Amino acid sequence: MRCLVVAATVCGVLAVPAWAAPAWAAPKRIVSLGSCLDTDIVQLADREQIAALSHYSGDPSTTTIYEMAKGIPLSQESAEEVILFHPDLVLASRHSSLATRNALARLNVHTELFSEPQTVEESIVQLRRVAKLIGHEDRGEAMARRIAEALAEAAPPPGARPLTAVIFQRNGFSTGAQSLVGEMLERTGYVNVATRYGLKSWGYLALEPLIADPPEALLAGGVVDGKPTWADRVLHHPALASAGPRMKRITFPDTLFNCGGPVLIQAAQVLAAGRRSITGEP
Repeated sequence: MRCLVVAATVCGVLAVPAWAAPAWAAPKRIVSLGSCLDTDIVQLADREQIAALSHYSGDPSTTTIYEMAKGIPLSQESAEEVILFHPDLVLASRHSSLATRNALARLNVHTELFSEPQTVEESIVQLRRVAKLIGHEDRGEAMARRIAEALAEAAPPPGARPLTAVIFQRNGFSTGAQSLVGEMLERTGYVNVATRYGLKSWGYLALEPLIADPPEALLAGGVVDGKPTWADRVLHHPALASAGPRMKRITFPDTLFNCGGPVLIQAAQVLAAGRRSITGEP
């Protein structure tokens, strides 16, 4: 009898009607404040869930999802602007405006913060986290499988000798082994020569090391809006004339190496195709 009296508070906890218990609901107004988070959101969320993406998605020179993002509002990251989108979830990177993030915290806007992945595994973990936050864990798992399959297909044949390579992106940036791009090079059959030149992550690579020890492959971005890239200038530099025949260029969109997540699929395909064009493997 005593249990019946307190049923509503203790003994009857398990009998609370389902309609009375708070239920988690997938967000309906998502705002992204990071270019790489934009990529995950566009691939994983329902379009009607997306309230706004970052302004980077409106620039075809910085994103792989320019076409997919057309018609979706873009944010310049100010707190005032973000609030006008009435978000129930904001995804922010550590590169996002700190002032905006602090303002959103003061207003109790649900904001999730993400670091930039430095490995393939970290990228997949982030992808799954985003998928869970937006209510589409199944899509996150499916995308993770697609990435794993693409990397497996892009791997060199067993026993194949890796190609020496260096990567040049816009403004002369190169990357060392201790980065997501560095791991992608290793997984697809290259030895990152930039590491021997002292680059651990991102940095500039001078002409002198290339002249002294040119790699077999120069992975370089294509021309954007008719403007030569840093790699174009390097390849046509008179000092590299003697190295040119020994150094083959593999052209790729610069945007492929800006982010992880779904972008890894196309990046793996481009790297593998470039390797095959040099080695002659089928």
